[in-house]
Amino acid sequence: MLRVAIVGMGPIGNAHARHYQSSPLCELVGVCDILRDRADDAARRFGMPAFYCAEEMLRALRPDVCGVCTGGDEYGGDHYEPTMQALDAGCHVLGEKPIHNEIDKAEEMVRLARERNRCYGINLNHRFTPLARTARQWIDEGRLGHLLFINMAMWIKNPRESSPWFHIKALHPHTVDVMRYFCGDVAAVQCFAVKAPGRAIWSTAHFNFKFVNGVVGGLTGSYDIERGHPMERCEVAGTGGRFVLEDMFDELTFYRAGSIEKTVISNTVFGPIAEKTFDDTFRNRIHRFVEQVAAGCAPENIDGSGADGLAAQKVLAAAIESVETESVVRLA
Repeated sequence: MLRVAIVGMGPIGNAHARHYQSSPLCELVGVCDILRDRADDAARRFGMPAFYCAEEMLRALRPDVCGVCTGGDEYGGDHYEPTMQALDAGCHVLGEKPIHNEIDKAEEMVRLARERNRCYGINLNHRFTPLARTARQWIDEGRLGHLLFINMAMWIKNPRESSPWFHIKALHPHTVDVMRYFCGDVAAVQCFAVKAPGRAIWSTAHFNFKFVNGVVGGLTGSYDIERGHPMERCEVAGTGGRFVLEDMFDELTFYRAGSIEKTVISNTVFGPIAEKTFDDTFRNRIHRFVEQVAAGCAPENIDGSGADGLAAQKVLAAAIESVETESVVRLA
């Protein structure tokens, strides 16, 4: 059984802890936060020791897996140090997104995981749903034919004012990862951004993409719109048909080219539990990471890996450069 410790016990860290505890493949053995009340509250809630220093926890407990659920600037600024400490201690690591808000540090994190031969995953939970997996299977089976385009949108009300690029860096690791999951690596990016009334940051943006395989697509995202339902939509089309995926776990529809019939899958079941909330995607992602580590998965085969998180962040860095230079930025 894998022994798991978590660094960062805010709301996200507590969600991770619940789902690690629900897995039959692991045991949660320790929690850590530099804010003592957070660590102490989580320790009481989950019945284990509290630590206030990640290095001390790693030395004392020697866990197999370390969850890095810190936040920081642009939601990713504090991930670097505990991730590097955990990898140096020999842990497999599942970190929160974004991998980091600075590309050079994200590259160091991925490089160290590779050097230590450790499994390193990022909580890119939007791809970890039965419906997303089914959609990917349809692509792999050739149901869509030759892929042509992908369009995606995601919005959520977030009034927080951080860096000018907070919305792009913090929200869109998810959307870019989903688009890469279906269509592969991005070759070029063009991005346009606006500041909604009263906003100091680039709070709404539209991205144009060209993928290495020739697929073209668009992404629209916003921190200015009340959540509602759905808040996320992905459409992928090819010569043989197209699918539309709503909220990643809500509904998947396949439209075969030249037919008036459609296939609709709604509210699928993940194991014995109906998947109807965003929290279920956390469970799916965490259980998949634990499952892969327990099975001895090669680090390069981890679903939603650190390398995937880095690739998404490089796309977003190119999008930011595009806004700044009013140009198309090429990645490959």
